[in-house]
Amino acid sequence: MSDLAPDTMRSEDEGSPGSGPATPGTPPTTPPTTPPTTPPTGPTTGPVLRLRDVTARHVAAETDRVVATAVSLRNDAVLAPSLCDGWSRGHVLSHLARNAEALSRVVDAALDGTDATMYRSDEERDAEIDAGARRCAADLADDVRRTADDLSARLERLAGLPPEQRGRTVPRTPGGPDISVDLVPFLRLRELVLHHVDLQAGFGFEHVPPDLAALLLDSTVRRLRETDDPPPYGIRTTEGDDHVVGDGSLGVRGSRAGVLLWLTRGRPDGIRSDAPLPAPPTGV
Repeated sequence: MSDLAPDTMRSEDEGSPGSGPATPGTPPTTPPTTPPTTPPTGPTTGPVLRLRDVTARHVAAETDRVVATAVSLRNDAVLAPSLCDGWSRGHVLSHLARNAEALSRVVDAALDGTDATMYRSDEERDAEIDAGARRCAADLADDVRRTADDLSARLERLAGLPPEQRGRTVPRTPGGPDISVDLVPFLRLRELVLHHVDLQAGFGFEHVPPDLAALLLDSTVRRLRETDDPPPYGIRTTEGDDHVVGDGSLGVRGSRAGVLLWLTRGRPDGIRSDAPLPAPPTGV
């Protein structure tokens, strides 16, 4: 998890899983019904999407997909484990709602010139996520939708600000790492996609539009390179991406979706290598 600064095995706004998973109920005997999703088709190359190219429109599209999945879940299903260690699906959805509020505070700091931080503390952040995780599925879905709508209005205003205001930085927590305000749309997009996958409810990285998947992979690789001891990965995807981390001595092959699932959640199902691979560092 992160929240812009890498935390532990979640996305841009993750962090510690809080006080642990929700008390599990009886897991569903069959996967929850989710809206049918079709992997995107089309060319695997095209205009390169960059971090600051992400707009409120991209965020809105992924928000709609997450909400559609959330409303399809039964109450017992939200108590089941997610791909985030220690978090139920309810924790993931509660986190997405609180993340939207936190990023709204970041944008407000640029809009109003305040000295606000994204969170008052990591402890308060985790407590708020945990407090909302055991609500019924409908309430969780409504929370995600409502807070996303509030953030969307701010993102539209953010796009119209002069560069000097968009270029502000806001501390994640008092004294913590800074967040670039103009990267908020990308950061929210990353949260939505990674945590949608975490729900394990019919959506995977293979359903992400190709340009966004390429951007997420590039961002993840860059975060890997910035770790204290970058692993020696030479990554090549079936879509034609080539990335080198460290000395690149260990070849990794797979689809973008498979590589992303491995790098962000440690699941090796969709990759192959000629030699045993060290596990990816957490927090990328």
